[in-house]
Amino acid sequence: MASLDWLIVAIASFIVFQIMFQYLSARISVFFCKGYRTLTDIQKTEWNSRVVSTFHALVVGLLCLYLLWFDDAVNADPIWGEPTLVKLNVGLTAGYLISDFLLILWYWKAIGDIYFIIHHSTALYACYYVLGHGMLPYFANFRLVAEFSTPFVNQRWFFEALGYPKTSMPNIINGFLMMMVFFLVRIAVMPPYYSKMISTFGTEAFDKLGLRAQFAWIAASICLDVMNIMWMYKIGRGCYKVLTACKKQRADIRENGKQR
Repeated sequence: MASLDWLIVAIASFIVFQIMFQYLSARISVFFCKGYRTLTDIQKTEWNSRVVSTFHALVVGLLCLYLLWFDDAVNADPIWGEPTLVKLNVGLTAGYLISDFLLILWYWKAIGDIYFIIHHSTALYACYYVLGHGMLPYFANFRLVAEFSTPFVNQRWFFEALGYPKTSMPNIINGFLMMMVFFLVRIAVMPPYYSKMISTFGTEAFDKLGLRAQFAWIAASICLDVMNIMWMYKIGRGCYKVLTACKKQRADIRENGKQR
């Protein structure tokens, strides 16, 4: 994919996600969720942002799986394999990241988060090498598997905004799935990812990257995974607190029953 082609993809992606945030999300949400009307303006801003985030995660995640299973050229040469389809996926992601980055800055009081600024900046830095130089297509696509955890994280926020108790069954089910999927696609994949990375060290393909790209690849991977570990810890703590609250709630109910 020529530079102009992926640039068009990124720009088109940016425009689509902006349209979704500014216009489509509110209209779709009102139709499917009556509780959307009761949200504050700040909550609606974050809601729309998360709707866009969920849509992006599903599209990019599914394309990512397709490429991991069927893109033989990239799987055979993870550093310099023909990156055309991967560039399409990374171009979609780059457009989304730029869109979301600007929205975070513009609506900082509603959705501002320094960790997302760091995450998006690091991810865009990595995207540059894939889109601009065709490097590391397999590894860039592999990282996008992590997007499958995003819908569950967003759904937890949707339940909270709509006033669902943390101990409600929908919240408990989503919380369990969120923790399991987050672990599988962001934590459990670390050993095979870094094993594959290390296996390329010292090869001709790795040396061809140059020191700057090598550093960017390794540093970006470590930075993103440090944040993933931090988020996993927070999710684990949150699930533990909910389970503890549920046990306490059941114990109180039994105690009240005995007293009667």
